[in-house]
Amino acid sequence: MSENLDEHIDEMLKTAGLYHTENRVLILKMLFKAGKPLSQEKIARQAGTNNLDKVTIYRTLESLFNAGLVHKAFLNKRASHYELAHRCTKKQCHPHFTCTKCGSTHCLVDLALPMPVSYHKGFIINHQQVHLEGLCPACS
Repeated sequence: MSENLDEHIDEMLKTAGLYHTENRVLILKMLFKAGKPLSQEKIARQAGTNNLDKVTIYRTLESLFNAGLVHKAFLNKRASHYELAHRCTKKQCHPHFTCTKCGSTHCLVDLALPMPVSYHKGFIINHQQVHLEGLCPACS
């Protein structure tokens, strides 16, 4: 799997017109393996001995974001949480659920929510992100 993942990441970077760098590959691998949004802090902790500083992580995430490979799934406690953009469209992201007790976040990719129509005159909806909170099955 690791070899296939490496090839897939190489192809993603090439298609996006980005150089293959150790930091980009490392962060993309983390996001693939996590399967859910990660904060900069969580990425830094997982990087461990690779000694990625916060500025490097931020710049790497921004380059991946600007290339459309990752997106900001939601904000929690003023921290953006990033995930791979392959399960979302430019207009709509799948919903996320965060447990208010244990803090775990789950991607609700099987939950389809309709794109809302602007209900107030003059408002134009360009993108939908839904972040639900409550208790997960383990905590309820």
